Formats: sequence, C-alpha cells, structure tokens
Amino acid sequence: MQLEFLGTGAGSPARYRNVTSVALRLLEELNEVWLFDAGEGTQHQMLRSTIRPRKITKIFVTHLHGDHIFGLPGLLSSRSFQGGDDRLDLYGPHGIKQYVETSLRLSQTHLTYRINYHEISDDGGVVFENEKFRVLALPLDHRILSFGYRIVEADHEGELLVDRLKELEVPAGPLYGKLKHGEDITLSDGRIIYAKDVVGKPKIGRIVTILGDTRRTPNIDVLMDQASVVVHESTYGKDEAKLARSYHHSTNLQAAQAATNQHVGRLLLTHISARYPGRLANELAYSAQSVFKNTRVVNDFDVYEIPMGKQDNSGPIKIQIEPDEKEE
Repeated sequence: MQLEFLGTGAGSPARYRNVTSVALRLLEELNEVWLFDAGEGTQHQMLRSTIRPRKITKIFVTHLHGDHIFGLPGLLSSRSFQGGDDRLDLYGPHGIKQYVETSLRLSQTHLTYRINYHEISDDGGVVFENEKFRVLALPLDHRILSFGYRIVEADHEGELLVDRLKELEVPAGPLYGKLKHGEDITLSDGRIIYAKDVVGKPKIGRIVTILGDTRRTPNIDVLMDQASVVVHESTYGKDEAKLARSYHHSTNLQAAQAATNQHVGRLLLTHISARYPGRLANELAYSAQSVFKNTRVVNDFDVYEIPMGKQDNSGPIKIQIEPDEKEE
C-alpha cells in the first residue's frame, strides 16, 4: 500500500507544485489504484509516474472546486484511449455527475467503459465496503461541501509459525493451509495440532485518512482517529490562522494539533499555497513538528510506503517504482 502525490499545490498550478491529486496504490492488495481528486493536469503528472489511467478503478472527489476536478474530463477520456474497458466508480458530492457528463457531452467524448456515479449525501456515511476495505466519507467545513475520506483496511490473518511446525514435524503442504485458516488438524500418528498454537496474532489493518479542504471541525477527529497516516491540507502557516478561518482552510499547526489529539501515526501536509516556495514550505513542516513530530510536507511525485504497525519519522520515502506486471 502506497500513497503517491501527483499534485500538492493549492488553488492554481505553480512551477514546482501541480494542483491536488493523490493516488492510493493498492496493487498488492487489490491490483487497483484509487485516485483522490484530479486537479488540472493530473494525467500529465501521471506520465512522470508508473500509474496508468486504466489501472484506476475508483476516483474519490473531495469537493467541486476547480483545483480538485478540472483534470477529470481529460483523465477519463485518456482512460478510454489507453484500453481501460473496466467500469470506473466515481464518488463525490452532489453535482459531480452533472459536471462530468456535461463535459463529456459537449466535447463529444465517448468512453469505452461505464462510469458508476455515487453522489454522497450531505451527511456522508460508508460509501464503499468489501472484504478488504471500508471507506467512510464525512463532511468537513469549507466554502462548499467538502468531504474527508477514511480508508480502513481489514485485519490480516496471523502468519504461520513455520519453525514451530517443523519442530512438530507437520508435513508441508495442504495441512499448512488448513492451519493458516484456523482449522485444527489431526496427523497420521494421532496427534492434534491446534491452529491457535501455530499461527501468530492477526495484524491490525492500516487506516488512511485523506481530507479535502477544510477548517477545524469535529468530523476531522472522527476521520483521523488512530489513523496510520493522514493527508491533511496546510494552505496556511502558523501565523495566518485568521486568514485560514476566513477562507475555510487550515494551518500547519492546526493539522499537527489534530494529529496529536487523535494519536495518528504520520501526518503528511499537502495543498501548499504558492506563497510557500522551497525553503518556506520546509518551514511549515519544521514548525508543525514542534507539535507533532511525525510530520512532513509532501512534494509532487513523493511516494510514501504505508507499513504495517507503528509509523516512524523517516519522512515520505522517495522511491523509483519499477513497472511490474500488475501495472502493465
């Protein structure tokens, strides 16, 4: 499970930061990529990554401001050209269907796949759930309806204690599979091997929180609670709290305080205003770290591997992802 940042700027594209888009790469878990927002130029950003539009199966839109949706029509069109035949699920506030369908109709764009629209009620709720993941959307506090998303991974089964099985002289093969799935077995010599004795504890699933534009609101706490990693907007710095409130945005310190209160693992700050170029953007992180140590300001094309268990403060891991068969 990885987060890849295709755009980390606010409002309009800047020289070193494109507008908002975040990809949640679930290639090992589902062989899918989920996209959160698609600001102008998102498909151009993808050309500098290994993400292919046809691998995107779900798009979650936080709100209908242009810097979060203007890249959708082009991306949806390119998905057809690049062989994307599977349906796509599009989640977002009421109006997202009208926006996309109007854009496609007026440009006479014909898709090779079906879009399933899921317009979220103003109160939010669970918008997707299968055996591996559950996605909760809740409204935030912005100038227009804006959602935050909480992606909860199901717990993983415990690992087989292979060394213990060898000690017990359990023959490798189908018996291992039965034990792995919690089934007790009887060996040919009459001994009973109990699954609970040879399978480790389950691993708690990861929680990823991705917030749209917002100022401080109680729903942030619900979405962030105990999350492994939180992607939080940081449009303004610590000295601009009044501006942040006036424009319905957050400061870096507000994000850091929420991360502290909700005991999250890692805080990744994005939606950085053009008023914070280069070193000034780093200052946003440094000051936030005084409140919540595990904070980083992300840049376009940063990739963060989300490990199981407790997070550390090693920063967004910048790695070159080699194309593999799952992405071809």
